[in-house]
Amino acid sequence: MPVKVTTMAGLRTIDTGFLELEEADRHAGLGVGVVAVIAGTPPPRNRLGARILAIADRHPRLRQRWQRAQRDREAPAWADDPAFDLNRHLSWTVLPDPGDDQALRAAVAVELERRLDPDRPLWRCLVIEHLADDRWAMLIQAHYAMVDGISGAALLESFCDPTDSGLRVRSAEKSRRADPLRLAGRAIRLSAAAPAQALSMVYSVAPVVWAAVGPAAASSFNAPAGRHRRYAIARTTLPEIHAIGTAFGATVNDVAVAAITAAYRDLLRHRGETALGTMRVLIPRSTRGTSTKRVMDNGVSAMLTELPIEVDDPVDRLTAVRCRIAAQRDSGVAEAEKTLLALAERLPFPAVAWALRLAARHPRRGVTALATIVPGPRHRLTFDGQLVLELLPCMPIAMRLRTTIAILSYADQLAFGITGDFDSASDIDVLSAGIEHGLAELLMRAQTAEPVLPVPGPAYSGR
Repeated sequence: MPVKVTTMAGLRTIDTGFLELEEADRHAGLGVGVVAVIAGTPPPRNRLGARILAIADRHPRLRQRWQRAQRDREAPAWADDPAFDLNRHLSWTVLPDPGDDQALRAAVAVELERRLDPDRPLWRCLVIEHLADDRWAMLIQAHYAMVDGISGAALLESFCDPTDSGLRVRSAEKSRRADPLRLAGRAIRLSAAAPAQALSMVYSVAPVVWAAVGPAAASSFNAPAGRHRRYAIARTTLPEIHAIGTAFGATVNDVAVAAITAAYRDLLRHRGETALGTMRVLIPRSTRGTSTKRVMDNGVSAMLTELPIEVDDPVDRLTAVRCRIAAQRDSGVAEAEKTLLALAERLPFPAVAWALRLAARHPRRGVTALATIVPGPRHRLTFDGQLVLELLPCMPIAMRLRTTIAILSYADQLAFGITGDFDSASDIDVLSAGIEHGLAELLMRAQTAEPVLPVPGPAYSGR
């Protein structure tokens, strides 16, 4: 039966692209998630269910599913699900003894294997009981077509107890509404400037497109993945990251990417791939402002960076990372991508749908991995009066990428959540250990280094 629509909102091009990508890869489930590890025991099911229903009332998207227009005459739209049932989205599981990190990681990996039901609102919540040391966890997952990293972290925050520092969802939604006259004027200016902008975009985006689709060094990281997943965690603190950044004039992003570089270098050597060639990593970048972080949509562009895995010295490696990220940031690619997406929104949707399906079915071989960096809550959270001890990010793998790394800050903590293909990434713990060891090396060198001036640019630029 057709869905009875009471409210509808069209999906944007980038959101539709994620849905097309999932349909093209039968092993891909594009749910991005955050695990909140909480002190004590979970509240009773009825109380937790009532709380989540109240949250769904404040976030209408949690009650909406997507539906495709007939023959793709127009973009898919979000439509109210008349059969919305919380029991389809809220589930419980109990960890086996001893309820340690390894058991939690296994539970998260299993959840990452499950696709979100396309016939229902694209989110779910899993309560994980019986963690060691009197703890429990809550994993909240939503589709990439519905949230990005920042709005996903904000969604998790909205599940927690309210704080005075939080922004109201309605005010954020209001800030997204555009004045029609202003939009009309912008469209006229865009038309007048189209030829020059088109040429500028070609020069800016072409190198990135070629790097993504062009040949790359043979690597065990870039090949079809199976259905099953592994999940690993690396941890550090923001004070340690800032100490490294102060010593070497680097941002949080620079230090995190340098640690990832060290980890992939270790893993290549562990696998006997000693001929260290080019390793291209896609780093999504947020394009949303602070006032829209709670709006449930995507605000993202991408940056393609070659990791300097060939550099031996950890400080030289960080310097190489810093220079490459700065060059990418100053190249104008992000602005060109935003303009291309804006232009795509104005094209007839059948043409856009055809292009998206073509792209989804021809995987990029020039990208070896994906890493995303998200600034999370700066203050401590509580849930039902219980302290949220840590937040652990988790993201899917797709497009021949056998590993992805999500990085999320929380208060003074920084957590790396690593997802890998079960069959080809049995050594995923080498990555997590490599991140922590790479940071330890940099911190040791930072303690004896002379501080340098910081590099201009945002502390975070990740999705």
